[in-house]
Amino acid sequence: MVLFHLGVLDSPPRTGGPVPYEERLAEVSAPLRAELVGYLERKRATCDRKTVSATATRLKHFGVFLTDTDPALTSVRDLDRRRHIEPFLASLVDTASDKDGAPISIGDRNRRVVAVATFLRDITEWGWDAAPPRKVLFRDDIPKLPQVLPRYLPIDADRRLTAALTEHPDNELAALALRLQRACGLRIGELLDLELDCVHELDGNGAWLKVPLGKLATERMVPLDPETLEVIDRVAQIRSHGRPLPHPRYRRPTQFLFTYLGRRLTQQGVRRELDHAAETAGLGHVTSHQLRHTYATALVNAGVSLQALMALLGHQSAEMSLRYGRLFDATVRTEYERALDLAKQNTTAAAAGDTAGRTQLPLTVITGGRDWKDTPLLKSRMAGGFCLRTPAQGACSYANICEHCPSYRSEPSSLPILAAQRVDAEALARDAEERGWIDEADRHHKLIARLDALIADSETQTG
Repeated sequence: MVLFHLGVLDSPPRTGGPVPYEERLAEVSAPLRAELVGYLERKRATCDRKTVSATATRLKHFGVFLTDTDPALTSVRDLDRRRHIEPFLASLVDTASDKDGAPISIGDRNRRVVAVATFLRDITEWGWDAAPPRKVLFRDDIPKLPQVLPRYLPIDADRRLTAALTEHPDNELAALALRLQRACGLRIGELLDLELDCVHELDGNGAWLKVPLGKLATERMVPLDPETLEVIDRVAQIRSHGRPLPHPRYRRPTQFLFTYLGRRLTQQGVRRELDHAAETAGLGHVTSHQLRHTYATALVNAGVSLQALMALLGHQSAEMSLRYGRLFDATVRTEYERALDLAKQNTTAAAAGDTAGRTQLPLTVITGGRDWKDTPLLKSRMAGGFCLRTPAQGACSYANICEHCPSYRSEPSSLPILAAQRVDAEALARDAEERGWIDEADRHHKLIARLDALIADSETQTG
């Protein structure tokens, strides 16, 4: 075991402080630079320092473009969509990266346009004199990002990597950090910012890990199992006890969990150990964030609820967590298998010369033994029965067509049937709304309105 190349800071940190915005935007013409710097100074009051720094970099690119293409421009108030915005958007396609000279990624293009759009929106809402009098940048101008699924490790690769980290570590402290990241779904920044007293024992609720402020500036608690507690105990045994170090967010003296010889474990040290473990396990390139994706995917496969997944991952919107749900959607799989079975049955019946009708699947197979009104299907109640369709098939254009036909008539003896159909239609409308099937809910509501008219007409006949 080697502990001397932990990946701690090899050189002292910068002591001169951050570069002033005026200096960072020196290539931008003075009048435009003053407006951009004023905006950045205002954002410092409400945004994280790193967020404002990233915004400064992206607005610098915009400011330099304006300076180069229209040196006479003295204020963003005079921005013209055809002369400034559209050429800027077009230029991003061929803009080269400062790092490798290759065209910037679609993600970088997206972030640059979003920064400009946010800048223009903010100064307009704030009523600044520099705000353009009319909107010049629109939602459709923002490059669309590909909707990729999370990159998780397959089960076998996950096991082999964990075994390599456990049995053949090159840097034990970094290996333990990676095992903890996999066990709790942490971002790497959250992992390295863990404090020495991060484990909390709650009476009757076991042990929990207090995850510090991270990417979304929120703290959270993650439950710990005995195996993960053993990992943390081992970290406590081999880490170095030393003087507290300044916290990167608060600057207060802090005892961090991952320290050795008076220095903190760095992201570079963690990545080196991950590369070593991946090579030992016979895997290709693996990133530390894939361990977070693997943690979330394992929970989804085990049936964790969306609310619990959001809490465990520290997500602020359901949309972020739903990306994992789309990996293995049990409903999609069930409906696929049901539709495939039905297609096979129909094909078999047609091949056998069944002209009278096609073989139906047993109702219990379709509903899974549940009441038909509770199944995750498109459902229609009719006078003499009901219809079930998978969402993949889409809504039926003939659903309840008779009830809506102007030639349809009811009679007083049908009142109990109509009333029962109306009760079911209300239940189906609620079910569709809860599942987010708005069009399907509207269809049921239209049927309810039609049934009310038919019932009223039938009651008039009895009078």
